[in-house]
Amino acid sequence: MQNQSDQILWRDGDVPVSSMFDDPFFSLENGVAETEHVFLAGNDLPARFKPAFGIAELGFGTGLNMLVAWDAWVRSGQAGSLSFTSFEAFPMSPSDMARAHRSFPEFDGRRDQFLATWKGAGGTLSLPGLEARIVEGDARVTLQEWDGKADAWFLDGFSPAKNPELWSDDMLKEVGKHTHADGTAATYTAAGFIRRSLADAGFEVERVSGYGRKRHMTRARMPV
Repeated sequence: MQNQSDQILWRDGDVPVSSMFDDPFFSLENGVAETEHVFLAGNDLPARFKPAFGIAELGFGTGLNMLVAWDAWVRSGQAGSLSFTSFEAFPMSPSDMARAHRSFPEFDGRRDQFLATWKGAGGTLSLPGLEARIVEGDARVTLQEWDGKADAWFLDGFSPAKNPELWSDDMLKEVGKHTHADGTAATYTAAGFIRRSLADAGFEVERVSGYGRKRHMTRARMPV
């Protein structure tokens, strides 16, 4: 698979921006704070953590969401490992990943543990407190083939206006099919058609306050 090395522009030194989708990989204001607001709080985490908890994600990017969730898991005192599955079409090269991570905190060494194992391709990562699987390829295909279900979804593809394939009705229906009862999903976008598609996929959907300059975001829950 093609990686993104030739498709990345760098803004403000070490903030990667996709030239393919004309969208930054994380908030220009504070990527960690955005992840904590949108994906942790948006999925009621870490309060919902439990043994064998599973997170799934559309769009691995720099791995920041995984790092923040992994750090929260360890800090909350959970036994065993967090299961994290991410679907990514264009994995970032190790050198680009390392450059992007200069903007991130060390997370008690977890950042560098991840970087030491990242090969720039899909596969599995087994680290203390984390079992991660990066599924490389077109998520419209690979998600259908996935045999798992998530307790929480991080819907973090590039903007729906710029990467519509990752936000189609069919994609979000697959998300619904791969969500446990009482599972949740969260995304930074509050676009009406995204909320309607999530509702059509079986979720109960609400619009809530967004992060930074984004007034609103979306939370969703799969009924029991």
